[in-house]
Amino acid sequence: MTTALTAADDPYLLPVPTANSPVVLPQWISAANRHRNGRYRDMVWPLAPLIDNPGTSLVSLSWERCPAALRDQVKQPAWSLINGQLRPTHVKTLGVSAHSRTSALDMLGTFQEWIRLARWLVKQGISDLAGCTSGHFAAYAANRVESISRGTAERVLGKLTDLWAFDQLVARPVGIAQPPWVTEGVDDYLPAEKGKGGENTTEPLDPRVIGPLLVWAIRMVEDFADDILAAWAERGRMSDLAAANRATPEGRAALDAYLLPLIRSDSLLPAIQYAGATCLARTFIAATTGASISQIDQFTQRHRLVPLVQERPGPASLPVVVTGRIDGRLWREHIAFDEASELRRHLATAAVIICLYLTGMRPQEIQGLRSGCCPDPEPRSDGTVGRHLIYSRHFKNVTDDDGNHISAGEDREIPWTAITPVVRAIRVLERMVPAGEHLLDVTHQDVGNRRSYYGTLKNGTLNKRIEDFVTWANREARMQGLPEQLVPEDPHGKVWMSRFRRSLAWHVARRPAGLIALAIQYGHMRTILDARTSTGYGTRSRRGIHAELDVETALAAADTAAKLKDRMAAGEKISGPAARRALTAAATTPRFEGKIVTAKFAQKAASFLARDGLVLFDNPNAHLICVFKRDTALCDPDPNAVAPNQFACELGCGNAIRTDTDARGLRERARELGTLAAAAPAPVGRRLNRNADRLREVADAHDATSQGTEALT
Repeated sequence: MTTALTAADDPYLLPVPTANSPVVLPQWISAANRHRNGRYRDMVWPLAPLIDNPGTSLVSLSWERCPAALRDQVKQPAWSLINGQLRPTHVKTLGVSAHSRTSALDMLGTFQEWIRLARWLVKQGISDLAGCTSGHFAAYAANRVESISRGTAERVLGKLTDLWAFDQLVARPVGIAQPPWVTEGVDDYLPAEKGKGGENTTEPLDPRVIGPLLVWAIRMVEDFADDILAAWAERGRMSDLAAANRATPEGRAALDAYLLPLIRSDSLLPAIQYAGATCLARTFIAATTGASISQIDQFTQRHRLVPLVQERPGPASLPVVVTGRIDGRLWREHIAFDEASELRRHLATAAVIICLYLTGMRPQEIQGLRSGCCPDPEPRSDGTVGRHLIYSRHFKNVTDDDGNHISAGEDREIPWTAITPVVRAIRVLERMVPAGEHLLDVTHQDVGNRRSYYGTLKNGTLNKRIEDFVTWANREARMQGLPEQLVPEDPHGKVWMSRFRRSLAWHVARRPAGLIALAIQYGHMRTILDARTSTGYGTRSRRGIHAELDVETALAAADTAAKLKDRMAAGEKISGPAARRALTAAATTPRFEGKIVTAKFAQKAASFLARDGLVLFDNPNAHLICVFKRDTALCDPDPNAVAPNQFACELGCGNAIRTDTDARGLRERARELGTLAAAAPAPVGRRLNRNADRLREVADAHDATSQGTEALT
């Protein structure tokens, strides 16, 4: 009766849970979710009924670490957090990023913070949450935030506020006091800001890393995929055949005829690597001879093959014709039985790397892609064919009309545009999974692991696989005699999933043709992004990848302006039709000390780039600076472009200027071409020398027309 009355008075109030109450109430479990639920009385609460995102790990809350004296009291607001909704009036006080309900992972982090508080309270002699006063909250906060950043501290205090807020949503609250920062403001309870806030700490991948990494990934997908998938299919056929073999006299005779000559002639024996040890390739031999596994084991004991195999290990070559090539030569003579699984794993990883780097998608979006997500475009009436589009789901900040987190995400209203390497990568992944399944489905992409996992390969697994792929690529580069294609160690840390999206914006904005692999693809991507056919290219509700690109472009332009200012101050001269405009741009561009990326910085970056004719873009390949002005640009920019097409830079453009440093670069490049010409065949040498002469002419023109700052102002 009390529950019905309170529900009628306040729809946000929950009944007091009983021992048999489900951990997650039915209204919060989607129709497609089949994960096990728990009961309030349980010591472990599964949160899987709240998780529909295939890229999210299934998690649960263990009450073991919560002190027994406070466990029952902490459980009630925890149950309220799982099943309740914050009142809109309270959500408005929390800022624009707040939601009525958050994700299961966010909930787990909140629970762990509450348990941390409970353990501290018990140490203070408090065995009742109602005895936790605002003074206790203040003391705990001072202790808790002592060694963490200001941003982390603010999130911690927000989770402690939730303990009070969700306690209020139960018909009979525990009686937790309101933390003092709710009424007094949070600033006094936070540590001092260390340095300048809002800095984007995710470092882009170093160009020296992403170049060869992308080369090997695309090579894997475009040149080796057919060989690898054929080898994998043959390995599967042979494994099935070996498992079905029965012990027969014919099988034993074939086994003797196959192995005895190898033993007697001191030849290599077919072996595999298993668990770090060299072993006889039993499955391979069984499929080859028709013998059963038990007959092979008996043969091994009878002839003491274990030490022989370790002394004379040889390949168990799959009967697959290798066709892939590197620089015109076959990349393998054969693929070994135990190598097929490793190569298939690296092939999938290569496809993921391509999709991550050449689309701008977030990792969760790639984890959510399904077979069929990128259909071939239908021919148009005029016979032309449109671009490939990727239809996906996005997950970040997806909520329903009441502000509740939706774990399953939602279909993206505007698809991604796919360039050719991405389409090929998706096609390879589609060959690995059944139609309609997730491209990274754990059942089909983790075939060697017998553990049961939910959904798709998770971030931790994919991060490890990328590391393994780098190791493999470097080993392959050495074997193939390609030391220039080694992937070096990144100076900013591990090559993880989270860094690829940042790298896309960084390299498109800052790296003209030649400094990254397949630069022409980046020219295409830049065109797509700058065309801004939709403000939702990167995300539904915000400018997404556009904003990241604008930020990196603005920072790169500011760096260019600062360098020009420094060069001119050091006495260098400048030439070119846009020289005066360049000096004005350099003088009016702020110098950025560090990469400060606050919430409003993307808007400021867009406004900065909109100053048509007063933004500087360095093009080190052309040895010039572009003072970009759309109307006079010869690189054919789009009508709304905010940056030049640096891959289409034209000699004689009215936006170009050069400094003495650029002129020296032209002469150095001319010298390099001359050296190459001397060692090249005559026709090639003549072309190289002509190019070198043109570069020297441009440098001479600069020397003849360049002026200093005083002459131009």
